[in-house]
Amino acid sequence: MLVIGIAGGTGSGKTTVVNKIINSLPQGEVAVLPQDSYYRDASHIPVAERCNINFDEPAAIEWELLERHLRDLKEGRTIEMPTYSYLTCTRQAETVRVEPRDVVIIEGILILTQPELCRLMDVKVFVDADADDRLIRVISRDCIERGRTPQMVIDRYEAILKPMHQLYIEPSKRHADLIVPQGGNNRVAVQLLTDYIGSRLHAGLDR
Repeated sequence: MLVIGIAGGTGSGKTTVVNKIINSLPQGEVAVLPQDSYYRDASHIPVAERCNINFDEPAAIEWELLERHLRDLKEGRTIEMPTYSYLTCTRQAETVRVEPRDVVIIEGILILTQPELCRLMDVKVFVDADADDRLIRVISRDCIERGRTPQMVIDRYEAILKPMHQLYIEPSKRHADLIVPQGGNNRVAVQLLTDYIGSRLHAGLDR
């Protein structure tokens, strides 16, 4: 099993890179564990206060469960991945069954901040992008998917996203084996990564 971690700031193009990798490989060979699925449940917090949750700090993620699930997959066991609603800030009753695959991708803004999780990865990737480009993508995504207004997104960016990026995400870049500038639009870097994955699969994942 080849475990790939793909990190980067909010709106950097991580999902684009992940999708390009998946589409370049035979169907069914890749399993994806999004960090966002492992946000801690906030159902115990009053609804009016949930808008103050900081989703961009490591404490927001149940890392222990993510690491345990990754180990289970590496040992050939199927997992039940949690699902999370940004609209209610709660973990849902439904889970997603994920079976072991030749390639497992862990994707999320904070995954390279966790030393133990990094030790379980074979390749660590940081998707880099200009701050203005990231903000534009975040505004578009949050207004459509999370019911926020543009001003709400900008206020949250200034108060939380930007300082958390500088405190946690940007420094985690030094742990990456490969940095992909220009986000998912860097076709050369994405092709190099997919070629490497393909060669490992063809060689039976032998190191």
